[in-house]
Amino acid sequence: MDEITNGLDSSTAFQIVSCIRQLVHITNATALIALLQPAPETFDLFDDVILMAEGQIVYRGPRDCVLQFFNDCGFRSPLRKGVADFRQEVLSRKDQQQCWFHEDPYSCVSAYLFHDKFRTSSIGVVLHEEVSRPHAKTQGDEDAICFSKFSLPKWKLFKACLSREFLLMKRNSFIYVFKLSQLVVVSLIAMTVFLRTRMRIDIRHANYYLGALFYGLIMLLVDGLPEVSMTIMRLPVFFKQRDLCFYPAWAYAIPATILKVPLSVLAASLWTVLTYYTIGYTPEAGRFFRQLLLLSGVHFSSMSLFWFFAAFFRTMVTATFASVMLIMFVCIFSGFVIPRPSMPGWLKWGFWVAPLTYGEIGLAVIEFLAPRWEKISPSNATLGQEVLQSRGLQFDDYYYWISVGALFGFSLLANVGYTLALSFLKAPGTSALMISREKLSQLQGLRDPKEDTNSPTSSKSSRPGNDAVPRNMVLPFQPLTMTFHSVQYYVDTPLEMRERGFSEKKLQLLNGITAAFRPGVLTALMSVSGAGKTTLLDVLAGRKTSGTIEGEIRIGGYPKVQDTFARISGYCEQTDIHSPQITVEESLIFSAWLRLPDDIDLKDQKCTSVTLFTMRAQEFVNEVLETIELDEVKDSLVGIPGVGGLSTEQRKRLTIAVELVANPSIIFMDEPTTGLDARAAAIVMRAVKNAVVTGRTVVCTIHQPSIDIFEALDEVRNLPHLDRKF
Repeated sequence: MDEITNGLDSSTAFQIVSCIRQLVHITNATALIALLQPAPETFDLFDDVILMAEGQIVYRGPRDCVLQFFNDCGFRSPLRKGVADFRQEVLSRKDQQQCWFHEDPYSCVSAYLFHDKFRTSSIGVVLHEEVSRPHAKTQGDEDAICFSKFSLPKWKLFKACLSREFLLMKRNSFIYVFKLSQLVVVSLIAMTVFLRTRMRIDIRHANYYLGALFYGLIMLLVDGLPEVSMTIMRLPVFFKQRDLCFYPAWAYAIPATILKVPLSVLAASLWTVLTYYTIGYTPEAGRFFRQLLLLSGVHFSSMSLFWFFAAFFRTMVTATFASVMLIMFVCIFSGFVIPRPSMPGWLKWGFWVAPLTYGEIGLAVIEFLAPRWEKISPSNATLGQEVLQSRGLQFDDYYYWISVGALFGFSLLANVGYTLALSFLKAPGTSALMISREKLSQLQGLRDPKEDTNSPTSSKSSRPGNDAVPRNMVLPFQPLTMTFHSVQYYVDTPLEMRERGFSEKKLQLLNGITAAFRPGVLTALMSVSGAGKTTLLDVLAGRKTSGTIEGEIRIGGYPKVQDTFARISGYCEQTDIHSPQITVEESLIFSAWLRLPDDIDLKDQKCTSVTLFTMRAQEFVNEVLETIELDEVKDSLVGIPGVGGLSTEQRKRLTIAVELVANPSIIFMDEPTTGLDARAAAIVMRAVKNAVVTGRTVVCTIHQPSIDIFEALDEVRNLPHLDRKF
């Protein structure tokens, strides 16, 4: 279980881990849990602990022996510090010096040295002996070894995936109904444009018939384009389940393919039924059903190709670009936009590899080899043969079945590629690590090693409770106090609650909240989940666009005016939303460019991202980078969460920096430490504390703070459900 307590308060996290502990002890099961920033009471529920650093196991053994192991290594836990927080600091080169208690001079202990000491310790020796001891086969359980990669037989896997795919199609029925409705509307337009009463059997109107046939092919081809986005949206879940051996790729691809066949037949049937007789194609039942079969093949082959592109490229941008290029390619080379006789010899290969070509050949053969087109033209050939020859489509009748086979061959080939791509390709990988130019210079030895801020002895402690010297920011701001009295917030009662008997029309979320936030004071809102912390921040910041707000809010003694308050306040959301394709420094420069007052003159120099502002403004951006401790990664791309770029902790600090660079007087932060381990949370809170000592008013909500983070707070406001004041 990976980080199952993220975003939960300490009480809820304790209950979850306690439940898992009871389950393990009662059922004799095995549970391996990775946790970030566990509270001491939650940490005490575990039996064994595995500590890792830099890819090495530095300890694996009973929880009660962790402190003794590190004591033997020369490190002692400070008073009032939890074991989980202590082991985070010991394993960090920047923080372990404060835990050193031996009389010998301190020297940095790397993860490799911890690993070697653990192997030679009594616990490590016992563990090595247990692992090295041969296992007696007579003592093994029958279910201990699994010889099958998947838990179910192939047929049951197929039926389970088929059932789930059918369920998902029913849940997404609106999309398919909308696509069919769109096809019906377009067919109604087409049959009124190419109306049979206006089209005769002659050379002139033969081109109209060809245009109507080609238009139908294009509509059915484009109708499969939404499959690209629908497939890509499901890929993350598929990759996760495939890697966990839920099912093989073929069990996922084949049911999706089979269940889409009726959709292709339905789409082709709607188009053929609505357009065949109204446009005035040959009124023969055999030719009607042959056209229906061919259009079904075109629709199914287009969906198959789009599935393959989605699975092969795996990202929305590249897959959409490839799909659009495919549509453009098949439209150009299918024999209608550019007739085959007009194509250069070195381009005629495109005519035969375009799937739409075979649809054009099949439909042209069905229509223009009919008896009504057998009138002799002045060129001593039938009208149908003359039309086909002008387009380079002079093929015999049996080419219809060749076209049908080619279309379903394209479908089979695309589905095989789709299955192979799902089987062997991985989820989009992470991008390469990027560092700043200054850091690169240090690593290359171009700068004085004494200036290296990463050395354990010269680096700052990550404890947020350290005393900090107030800073004078380059750009001045006005420190402001925020006071509010009897703030109440109402929303419309949800329909579900009214159905359960709740008679009130309005639901009260905040009830008479009264407090004050002062400059230079770090205030934390703490309570259980769902008490209204984020709601209170949104109300104070003016981010609520619905509901009714009552009460008095004053800024610096004056009533709050939202239009001007937005210029002197910042709000750090819980979700870190940033542009992934720009660097950290560019994010701050862009934010400063748009949000700083317009009395900051621009330089009359080259228009580059660094020289847009005066030296004063650029110096302010650099100071914010240093305050939030992002100067070492300022040249790194932000990237996409879970794919590449900045880490979660760096994204949190970037969110704070983007708001701080606007030079606000009041900053609201919604759970800045959620999803971080104890050390990363300490780094973020140190950045928050650095912003506080500049004289700003900072208010944040927080879950499960460690003792260091809690002691770094200046004021704590507890917010029970519907409290009057705090």
